[in-house]
Amino acid sequence: MSSISGMITSLKNNKRTRVSTFEKMKNFKEGKNIQVSFDKKSTPDRLKRIKEKLQAENKKSLKRNIIIIIVAISIIIYVIGFVKIL
Repeated sequence: MSSISGMITSLKNNKRTRVSTFEKMKNFKEGKNIQVSFDKKSTPDRLKRIKEKLQAENKKSLKRNIIIIIVAISIIIYVIGFVKIL
């Protein structure tokens, strides 16, 4: 009986009115009046240092991930190859 009540509930929930994709596209307003402003200014030298810092962090993270993957694969190979399954 619970599957029938679940089906009825699902049908009730599916009856709700939905906004059509065509209506969404019709009511879409283009962003011509949107103004984007940045209050903070940065020098090209500072931007370069930020970029270098981010690249160094990404390289460090990549190396760490590669080491973790190599260790995990090595452990899996050891377990599959050398440990006898009872």
